[in-house]
Amino acid sequence: MTDSQQASKTPPPAAEKGRPPASMPRDRGGWRVAPAPDGRGMPDEHKPPPPHRLRGFWMFFVALLALNWIFVLAFQPGTQPRVRVPFSPFFLNQLKDGQVTSISSTSGAINGTFKAKVRYPSNDQKATPTTLFATQVPSFWNTNDLTTQLRDQNVQVNAKNPNPGTSLLAELLLGFGPTLLLFAAIYFIARRAMTAGGGLGGLGQFGRSQARRADPEKIRVTFDDVAGIDEAKAELTEIVDFLRTPDRYARLGGRMPHGVLLYGTPGTGKTLLARAVAGEAHAAFFSIAASEFIEAIVGVGAARVRDLFAKAKEAAPAIIFIDELDAIGRSRQGSISVTGANDEREQTLDQILTEMDGFEPAQAVVVLGATNRPEILDPALLRPGRFDRRVAVQPPDRAGRIKILQVHTRSIPLAEDVDLAQIASSTPGMVGADLANLCNEAALLATRREHDKVQMTDFTDALEKILLGAPRGIVLGREDRERTAYHESGHALVGMLTPEADPVRKVSIIPRGMALGVTLSTPDADRVSYSREELEAKIKVSLGGRTAEEVVYAKITTGAESDLQQLTQIARQMVGRWGMSEKLGPLTLLPSDGAGPLLPGASETSPQTQWLIDQEVQRLVEELHAEVTELITSHRAKLESLTRALLVAETLDSPAAYAAAGVPLPPPAPEPEPRPGPEVGAAASQ
Repeated sequence: MTDSQQASKTPPPAAEKGRPPASMPRDRGGWRVAPAPDGRGMPDEHKPPPPHRLRGFWMFFVALLALNWIFVLAFQPGTQPRVRVPFSPFFLNQLKDGQVTSISSTSGAINGTFKAKVRYPSNDQKATPTTLFATQVPSFWNTNDLTTQLRDQNVQVNAKNPNPGTSLLAELLLGFGPTLLLFAAIYFIARRAMTAGGGLGGLGQFGRSQARRADPEKIRVTFDDVAGIDEAKAELTEIVDFLRTPDRYARLGGRMPHGVLLYGTPGTGKTLLARAVAGEAHAAFFSIAASEFIEAIVGVGAARVRDLFAKAKEAAPAIIFIDELDAIGRSRQGSISVTGANDEREQTLDQILTEMDGFEPAQAVVVLGATNRPEILDPALLRPGRFDRRVAVQPPDRAGRIKILQVHTRSIPLAEDVDLAQIASSTPGMVGADLANLCNEAALLATRREHDKVQMTDFTDALEKILLGAPRGIVLGREDRERTAYHESGHALVGMLTPEADPVRKVSIIPRGMALGVTLSTPDADRVSYSREELEAKIKVSLGGRTAEEVVYAKITTGAESDLQQLTQIARQMVGRWGMSEKLGPLTLLPSDGAGPLLPGASETSPQTQWLIDQEVQRLVEELHAEVTELITSHRAKLESLTRALLVAETLDSPAAYAAAGVPLPPPAPEPEPRPGPEVGAAASQ
């Protein structure tokens, strides 16, 4: 940070802002402090009540209203329990015996009081004795005789309504109480929203950015914690240097890239690399997933983008990291929406484009975007002036994997037999996240086995668990176990006898995951591209298990489902994407992965061409199936020998498997020559 920037962030003394010192007397003719909007600076008698007091008042008001409602309903007249008795003979007998004290009647309904408590029915011991009763005069009864009997027994007769109904207060509460409660709840929610969002225009927290800010002092990740992707680190070193010393580039008229796009397969370390840039540059770091911009309310995404960029400019130098950028940065070409569902996403994307165009040259704000699918991003997002620089974060090679393993085993005590170079050679294609998981699984396995240090066997077993799945404790029948052994031996034998196939590392008939057996084949070194012969070898190895069952049992089972899926995918890629069909020629006819029906290129082939692709795929697989059948039939003795050894040992490593099949063990591949990597940190250290 330059001296000018430091000066801008140092608050001036109070006297320079127009405020007198604290020792100055506050007379009426002198200065006075204007009250703040929230009441700070007002006299006590004019201050608004604190928010928690208002909240407590409303809660008390609602509780009091509810208690009044319950009280009125519980004690309104006409709610005392009465026993209902028959008019004849029970009521008439009680009247004749002089047991009736008073009655009140309306429309033939009689409510009254007995002199003594009675139980009805009299033979029901569970009935509660009471003096209150109710009955009904039949319409055909002679009321004159009843009137005479009541007068002779000196019964008090009341003319009031026996059920006067609810009181006026109860009716008011029942009528207006729910409405008052509803309005009070709406007012309470609206007040909370205004307080949290700065007014109704803010819609609460909807318009505020959901980005998480990490202070520069709290970011502990540096380039030393990122290994195996030296090329990507070298690309970002210049960004770090610019954030540290912007004047060095401005002197020659250079400007910092507005945005840097990190793309690559999942788990390669894009997020870790972005945090390392912030840690090296000592800049404020704002991180957010692209999907967090989108809400159901249209316009919220654009408002959050504006708020995020405003915070970043205020905290400059700053880095904005948007993960999974393709969630909002998809190409707008061909994205037709009948219901307008894409309007919010497109508005958010437009706002990001506008904000990235609005950067001033002096503003030290960099946008880092990460995606696994750069091919589907909108062209306007990738043009110069927005994401000026694109950095490919590729899976590490063997040397890179060794460095990654060294980083992740810093805090793990390793035994002397642990060879990180051998582990790196056994994990081709694994990325940083996979290797971190491998180290963690090995540490957990060593803890479970009560080892003092993590041993090489812990790493080997953890790798098998990741690649093959955890062993299952099921017992196979003799026939299923034998069929599984033939199936896995077929895979292994075809891999041993096919020169272009990957070497067989392990064969097992122990059920793991969803499979009853596994055959592990991995290359000796990292592979970038494959020839046609190597791809055909992969298809042959996948066909080996099913073909072995056909040769031995003359039957097929459902156990080869995953093998068929894998070989079908490879065959379709060879024919439709990699131009390895003589009939179709060097053409790419299949759409790219993830291309939907509304995206360009999804329907560029005719139905006739699709039919030709299917025919070529079928022809290729049938030809390779015939070759595998002939190979296994001609080496039936090797298949039987390998199967017998597998039934005895259940698991065979590479030397044991090749020896059991009578096939020479392939020589190990030569160690790759180390290549000079890019210099990382040279610019940042200046």
